[in-house]
Amino acid sequence: MSTDKKRIAILIVAAGRGHRAGAGLPKQYRPLAGRPVLRHTLDAFCANPQVDTVLTVIHPDDSTLYANAAPASPKLRPPAYGGDSRAASVLNGIRALADDPPDLILIHDAARPFISETVIGNVINALSSRNGAIAMLPAVDAMRHVDADGRLGADAPRARIQRAQTPQGFDFKHFQSAIEAAHAAGTLDTHLDDAAIALAAGLDVVAVQGDPLNFKLTTPEDFTMAERLATPQIPDIRHGQGFDVHAFGPGDHVMLCGVKVPHDKALTGHSDADVGLHALTDAILGGAAAGDIGRHFPPSDPQWKGADSGLFLRHAVEIVKEMGFTLSNADVTFLCERPKIGPHSEAMRARVADLCGIDISRVSVKATTTERLGFCGREEGIAAMAAVCLIGGTAP
Repeated sequence: MSTDKKRIAILIVAAGRGHRAGAGLPKQYRPLAGRPVLRHTLDAFCANPQVDTVLTVIHPDDSTLYANAAPASPKLRPPAYGGDSRAASVLNGIRALADDPPDLILIHDAARPFISETVIGNVINALSSRNGAIAMLPAVDAMRHVDADGRLGADAPRARIQRAQTPQGFDFKHFQSAIEAAHAAGTLDTHLDDAAIALAAGLDVVAVQGDPLNFKLTTPEDFTMAERLATPQIPDIRHGQGFDVHAFGPGDHVMLCGVKVPHDKALTGHSDADVGLHALTDAILGGAAAGDIGRHFPPSDPQWKGADSGLFLRHAVEIVKEMGFTLSNADVTFLCERPKIGPHSEAMRARVADLCGIDISRVSVKATTTERLGFCGREEGIAAMAAVCLIGGTAP
């Protein structure tokens, strides 16, 4: 049987009460990431280009809930009412579609909102050569029989055991005959699922690859997991910037980004006057909204006289780590005529990377002049600007 130009209908079973999910609305109407569970399921099928028609079977008491959950899609037919059991609800849905029968029918649980286009495609593709197909997952854990009192029994043959999912797809006319026959025989509710009804009627049903995310929301714990999956995890991204200036004084070198650079002058300051590390420290503290370098290391405190500015930078990095942030990158720009930064930039990058605990590929050190303008142009001192990006967990 070829699926070329076959009309495909989806039957969503949404008439259950979902008591195992706890008190409250029926589980298919409970909110999941701000929308009813059923809306997620319907959206997935209505957006699928292979699907022509979507019909939902609902409980007679849920008409208003359904109306609020249903999307505005031309593929969506008015709902049908379910019966006293899942199988009876499927039968009602099949009968509702029989007035304009599709070629193929896929039956899906409303409480499986994470159905993927891949799984839908797997079921449809299998129907090109079989009367039925069911999404399934291989058992990966050890399987054992357990007695009613909890005692372990014999091992189960894991290699031949799989977990059934939905959608379960069939040739519509064949499945219609199978479910009507089960109803007439009074055996409709004795079957485990739709595939069992088809197998009892002699249909050829094949297993296709399912998806672990295509789980059925059954318990409160399932809803907790589903909320995590359905809620976008937006990382907390913060940017910080820093600026510092130090004047020249007597000396034979300057400390820039932790590197000793020969020069005919030195930078003056309470610590080692490393203008680059000071700007970078302020940028990190600023991104974390943790004050500035002067707050953490007051120049009035004699213990910081002549101190290695690498201590300041490591302190700022530890603060952001304790806050749950990661330093993503650091960019330092010097404003000076001399000394030339280029010959030392790689050493500076390496030192900053080491101090920050990040890869050197995430560190940039560069310089520009002020075209002889201002105090930098007159070589009275050096200025430095720094910018960083901090990435944390989920944004508040």
